[in-house]
Amino acid sequence: MAQLWGGRFTKETDELVYNFNASISFDQKLYAHDIKGSIAHATMLGETGIITAEESETIVKGLKGILADIENGSLEISPKYEDIHSFVEATLIDRIGDTGKKLHTGRSRNDQVALDMKLYVRDEVDTIKGLLKDLMKTLHGIMKDNLDTYMPGFTHLQKAQPVTLAHHTGAYMEMFKRDYSRMCDIYNRMNYCPLGAGALAGTTYPLDRERTAELLGFSGPTLNSMDSVSDRDYVIELLSALATISMHLSRFSEEIIIWNSNEYQFIELDDAYSTGSSIMPQKKNPDIAELVRGKTGRVYGALISILTSMKGIPLAYNKDMQEDKELTFDAIDTVKGCIALFEGMIRTMTVNKEIMKTSAMNGFTNATDAADYLVKNGVPFRDAHGIIGRLVLYCIEQERAIDELSLDELKNISPVFEEDIYDAISLETCVGKRNTIGAPGPDAMKQVLEINEAYLSSLE
Repeated sequence: MAQLWGGRFTKETDELVYNFNASISFDQKLYAHDIKGSIAHATMLGETGIITAEESETIVKGLKGILADIENGSLEISPKYEDIHSFVEATLIDRIGDTGKKLHTGRSRNDQVALDMKLYVRDEVDTIKGLLKDLMKTLHGIMKDNLDTYMPGFTHLQKAQPVTLAHHTGAYMEMFKRDYSRMCDIYNRMNYCPLGAGALAGTTYPLDRERTAELLGFSGPTLNSMDSVSDRDYVIELLSALATISMHLSRFSEEIIIWNSNEYQFIELDDAYSTGSSIMPQKKNPDIAELVRGKTGRVYGALISILTSMKGIPLAYNKDMQEDKELTFDAIDTVKGCIALFEGMIRTMTVNKEIMKTSAMNGFTNATDAADYLVKNGVPFRDAHGIIGRLVLYCIEQERAIDELSLDELKNISPVFEEDIYDAISLETCVGKRNTIGAPGPDAMKQVLEINEAYLSSLE
C-alpha cells in the first residue's frame, strides 16, 4: 500500500479500509490534469524562488516524461497507490530523486484534488459544447430542408394545429441553444484556480497564485481558501445541465420512437441506428432512441447523488467529496455518447413527407382556422367555437375531414360559410398565414433560420 501520509501513524491501515478509501481505480482518469497542474505549480515555485530554477526545471522535465510514458503505454498506472496524485508524485521521486519531494511544497492534496477536477470538468465542458454544436447544425439542416413539410402539431398527444417539421424541429433547436448557453455559463463561473488554497487555510510560502492561474488558463485565483477546497457547485451545475440535456434528448427520442411506429410512419430510421428481433423477423426497433431515453435516468441519478452527498458537509474538505468523481465521469461519458448517437440517428433518418401531410389533414388540425374564418366574417368567437365543435362532430360521424365536406353541408351548419372557406382551411393557408416571429409560417421561419445561421457561425 503506497501512500504519502504515513508519518503520523504507527501501524498499517487495514487492507479493507485502505481499499475502501482509495480512489485510484477511477481518479486515474485525471492523470493528465494532475500532471498539468503539477507542472504549473513547479513552474511557479521556481519563478518565485521557493525552489531553485534548476529544481523547477528538473521537476517539470520529469513530469513531462511521466505524462509521455503514460500516454505511449510504457508506464502503467499502478493500483498499489492510493490515488493518482500519490502515483504521479511517487513516480517522479523514483525518477529524479529527492528533488521530486519538493513538488508538493506549498500544496495540499485538498487543493490538488480540487484543481484536477476543475481542469477535467473544464475540458469536458468544451467537448460537450462541440457535440451540441454538431447536433444543432444537423437540426438546422433538417429545418432548412423541411420548411414546407406539413405535419400535425400536438397537445396532450392529440392532433391540434398544423405546423411544419421545420417548426417542430426548431423547438428542439431552441432547447439545445439554451443547453449550450448553460455550458458557457458553467465554464465562466468555474474558471477560477483553487491551487494555493492549501488544506483549507492557505500557506506561509509566498506563492504567486495569480501566476499559477495564468499558467493554467484560469480567469484568476479563487478568493477563499476554505471554499476553494470544499466547492463542488460547478460539478452540481454541470450534472444539472447534463440532466437537462438528457431530458431534451429523451423528449425528442420519445417522439422519434412514436414517429417510427407502424401507426405513424412519419419517419424511417437508418438501418445503422436500428436493430431487429431475435424471434420476429419483421421488426426494426428504434433501440438507440430508446437507450437515449433510458439513460436519462442514469444522469438524473448522478445529480441526486452529488446533491445528497454535499447537503450535510461542514467546511472545509471531507472525504465524502471523493464521491463526486465516479458519478460525474459516468454522467459525462453517458451524455457525450447520447448526443453523438442521437445526432447520427436524426441526420440519417428518412422523413415521409406525404404521410406527415396526410396525418395533418385527417386530424381536424384546421378546426381553429375554420373558427377564425367565422370570426373574420362577423361571428362572435364563442359562437364560432360552438359551430366548429358541431362541425367536427358531424365530420366524425361521416368519417370525413372538414375540407372534404361540400359547401352545402358546411352551410347547413352555418350559412356564413362560402366557397373561400376551402382556401382558408388548407394546410398551406393554416401554416402560411402564421408569420409572427416564432410561428410556423414561411416568412417567420426564414427569419428564424437567418438568426440560427448567424448564431451557429458565432460558435465557430
